[in-house]
Amino acid sequence: MTRLNIEDLTRLNLLLSIEGIGPGKIRNLLSKFHTLENILSADFNFLQEVDGISDNLAKRIHFGLIRFAEIKSGIIKELEKLDKLHTSIITIWDKEYPALLKKIYDPPLILYVKGELIETDNFSIAIVGTRLPTNYGKIQAEKFAADLALQNITIVSGMARGIDSIAQRTTLKNDRRTIAIIGSGMDVIYPPENKKLFEEITERGAVISEFKPGTKPDAQNFPRRNRIISGLSLGCIVIETGINGGAMQTASLALDQGREVFAVPGNLGTRQAEGTNLLIQKGEAKLITSAEDVLVELNLKLKPIIGKNIPRPQTELNLFEEKIINALNNEPVQIDKISSLTSLSTSDCLVNLLSLEFKGLVKQLPGKMFALI
Repeated sequence: MTRLNIEDLTRLNLLLSIEGIGPGKIRNLLSKFHTLENILSADFNFLQEVDGISDNLAKRIHFGLIRFAEIKSGIIKELEKLDKLHTSIITIWDKEYPALLKKIYDPPLILYVKGELIETDNFSIAIVGTRLPTNYGKIQAEKFAADLALQNITIVSGMARGIDSIAQRTTLKNDRRTIAIIGSGMDVIYPPENKKLFEEITERGAVISEFKPGTKPDAQNFPRRNRIISGLSLGCIVIETGINGGAMQTASLALDQGREVFAVPGNLGTRQAEGTNLLIQKGEAKLITSAEDVLVELNLKLKPIIGKNIPRPQTELNLFEEKIINALNNEPVQIDKISSLTSLSTSDCLVNLLSLEFKGLVKQLPGKMFALI
């Protein structure tokens, strides 16, 4: 549960209830006034000095305390309901708040969490796609989810019908962690047929919502939901989506957040492949055919959880190349040492190292130093 006391929770909810005030403006206000209490007791003229706070907004904030008792009463009832739902509140100021999500442009100030968030969830990958996948899409969702989950990567998705649910069910079948982000209150499970999936995810992962209990899954909620899916993840994999599908929006948000986007190519002429193929064509997503492609691309970011055993593309190597690969690691090694370790001449090492560079397995560093990619 959040470290904020009920008074500060009330102040935060009061500010968020003011029309025209969102997380960005609250951050601006805090940078000047430092505490939520100071914001609500600030002089009208001082409020106007804050970037983005107009005369009207300053007035609404200035008179906000009139509603304090009303808001507090609602918070008390909400906390009682959350207790019955076994759901916690986490704010952006709490240590439990996901580190990756905190780095996006507009992170939610309040999260409702059922289940448990753990340190390794910082190494998450999102899998999203159409609600109406083809058999090919279903197979790919199962394949990517299983292969990544078995590398102890947390799979993030939206618990929607289709690709999302398939990816999350597959992860659970492999007894691995998954996080679902929903576009409704924690007591409004959508789609309703995913109630069992919802409960299983809370037992072996977490369900997260930005929305208060009782919130219906209205259409305007899902863009906000999607930014959390991409924001929680190091990378986002899109498996089958139409050009106007929600997964395309998640991909766009991931790009805006500086996250990697991957797409599984689909058959030409198949509506469900139009979005993924367009992402690849425009250079907005990297074409992937296996989980190995994702792991290699995110090598450095995933290394703390996977270690040195990151699978590499299946590339045929000659005897000399294999010797060099076995002699290298992720730390730079000087050419003379490589020659000594492999019992090859320096010139033979250089020829085969160049070949390994072309194959994307080795990188050269200044001073004739080489390391695995």
